[in-house]
Amino acid sequence: MSNHQRRVLTVGHSNHSESFLIALLKQHAVTTVADVRSSPYSKFAPHFSKVPLRDALKAEGIKYAFLGRELGARSNDPACYIGGQVQYDRLAKTDLFHAGLGRLIKGVESENVAILCTEKDPLDCHRTLLVARSLVAKGLLVDHILDDGSIESYADSLLRLLDKTGQPPPDFFTSAEQRIDNALKDQEERIAYVDKELAAAAAEQVTS
Repeated sequence: MSNHQRRVLTVGHSNHSESFLIALLKQHAVTTVADVRSSPYSKFAPHFSKVPLRDALKAEGIKYAFLGRELGARSNDPACYIGGQVQYDRLAKTDLFHAGLGRLIKGVESENVAILCTEKDPLDCHRTLLVARSLVAKGLLVDHILDDGSIESYADSLLRLLDKTGQPPPDFFTSAEQRIDNALKDQEERIAYVDKELAAAAAEQVTS
């Protein structure tokens, strides 16, 4: 199967019930969930913490793979941060991220994979701004499972992102690709993880 024929789904567990999430996965014939949360635990939805989620999926015949270390939104590498905020372009260039992406792409050869993270709206999550973007760049298709069970393509999600981030209308000087890049960067600045210690250190350097 060639890359352009491979498809990856994404889904956010949000505050759904366990049964609701599993119903969404089954509706779209998902066979493997790839968890890309850096910290696979939830205080507001403890049933979606790593172990109970893995066990619930297993009981329904759905495989579970934790890829949060490789494809999570946080990094242990200070070089991936500016001013304490993680930079997705830097994170995407790390060996660890590339290894995780390769593992995910290999899994898609034999499984119907859904990338799982926390946020309900895919535009509010690194699974779109970082992981999906990287997969699409490699020629894969990415579709988002929305909480009503419908599918939103990655391309359609980007069109929605243009509105969400208030991008100006097209003009002679700004290409469609540049508008998308601007929208992705604007949204990244809104949602990307901030390490408080690194941010404090950066602020101290500025004032010293």
